[in-house]
Amino acid sequence: MKVATWNVNGIRARHQQFVDWASAEQPDVICLQELKSKLEQIPQICSIEGYNCYWHGAGAYSGVALIVRRSFASEVSFTHPEFDNETRIVEAQIEDTVFTSVYVPNGGKDFDAKIAFFNSLIGYAADVHRRGLKLVLCGDMNIARAEMDVHPKERKPRAIGQLPQERELFEKLLGQGLVDVGRTLYPEDENYFSWWAPWRNLRQRNIGWRLDYVLASAEIAKRAVSCPSQREVGTSDHAPVVATFA
Repeated sequence: MKVATWNVNGIRARHQQFVDWASAEQPDVICLQELKSKLEQIPQICSIEGYNCYWHGAGAYSGVALIVRRSFASEVSFTHPEFDNETRIVEAQIEDTVFTSVYVPNGGKDFDAKIAFFNSLIGYAADVHRRGLKLVLCGDMNIARAEMDVHPKERKPRAIGQLPQERELFEKLLGQGLVDVGRTLYPEDENYFSWWAPWRNLRQRNIGWRLDYVLASAEIAKRAVSCPSQREVGTSDHAPVVATFA
């Protein structure tokens, strides 16, 4: 099983990059964030051969999608947790596993809203497991989990995304039975980032933050064999992160 997440930062500008990447990579489940588009503005995205697509984007802001390979699940129903707002979360249950694409608010304009959303996400993960289901939660969490998830030149103790309060919430989310797949596989990799500010060639120099995650229930996470951040792919300020499970 291969599960990918990518904050495309505007699908209209990167639709061909996405199609080419998806065709080559062939993930079973693709979680997209920050679509910044209505589906009618770019309908070809939901007509990729071999996939079912659910689009949850209202316009030039936010937006998430779930795209599932038909050979992996021929029929999928897509729903939203009740705390969804600003088109930030969509889920699909496939057999006993819930796959979720999420775009956590940045918090720069409304930090309280970010905290409220993240607390709801914690409750959501707990509820999925309480119902006896497994969870694969993917997306842009807008939190660098630990100091090593930020390049030393970018570490700012008062920066939103690096605050102790945010990191405590992240650990509480993991405490609901989830595993950070990437960090589990690469526990000592200090150059494992997924977002780079779009200036001073920071991406080329790999001076970034890790904001994009594949989190999975322990039963699934123990089967993970790789979870690279594909820095060479696309022109979004985020890279795709692709987890492969045996």
